[in-house]
Amino acid sequence: MGKITILEETTKNPISLMGRRAGVCWGADITDAAKNYKRGLDCLISGHGRVMEYVNVEMIIDGYSARVIREWYTHLGGSPTRLQASTRYINYDNFSYVVPPKIAAKEEAAHRYNEMMKLITQTCSYLEKECGIPREDAAMLLPLGMETKIVDKRNLRNLVDMSGQRMCTRAYWEYRQMFNDIAKALSDVSDEWKYIVENYFKPKCDKAGYCTEKKSCGRMPKKNV
Repeated sequence: MGKITILEETTKNPISLMGRRAGVCWGADITDAAKNYKRGLDCLISGHGRVMEYVNVEMIIDGYSARVIREWYTHLGGSPTRLQASTRYINYDNFSYVVPPKIAAKEEAAHRYNEMMKLITQTCSYLEKECGIPREDAAMLLPLGMETKIVDKRNLRNLVDMSGQRMCTRAYWEYRQMFNDIAKALSDVSDEWKYIVENYFKPKCDKAGYCTEKKSCGRMPKKNV
């Protein structure tokens, strides 16, 4: 499926950084690493979310569909920004694409799906090479199921907030998978990231203690009104 590459500009020890930033405003000693860590942890436990905005996350998100990346863009907050693979300059001859599991599980459905993708590839190539159509115009045929690549920048608070909605079992399957891939990649950066992912990247029902959705998956009971 897709691949997440955490870039070196990402904060390696987010809890300690949060503790240092908070310490400046508290008039505390920010030269003591142990105290910085404890202070950052206290901020997390106390729900002081603003310090999370100082934690930088930069990554390459590659091999997911253009459709799910469009959804990724909608979750704004804390000044995230991103660059996406160009449909104007990149040659999409024989492009890679995502096959939804429910289509892949049915032989005839998968065959028709793959044949359609092949036809789009052939038509794009014909328009560009035989008809002299500019690539930016031929690319209008490209589906949202094609794979794409982005360079993404956002902060921890945005990701924690996003986890509540996108780790929900009712979230779009590819988004849920992509977010779990991001969580795994961040967990591998450091022990501090591992702690944050395990304790703060959770679906909203875990945070609320009940299901907030109108149509529940049944994982948590609905709130008694």
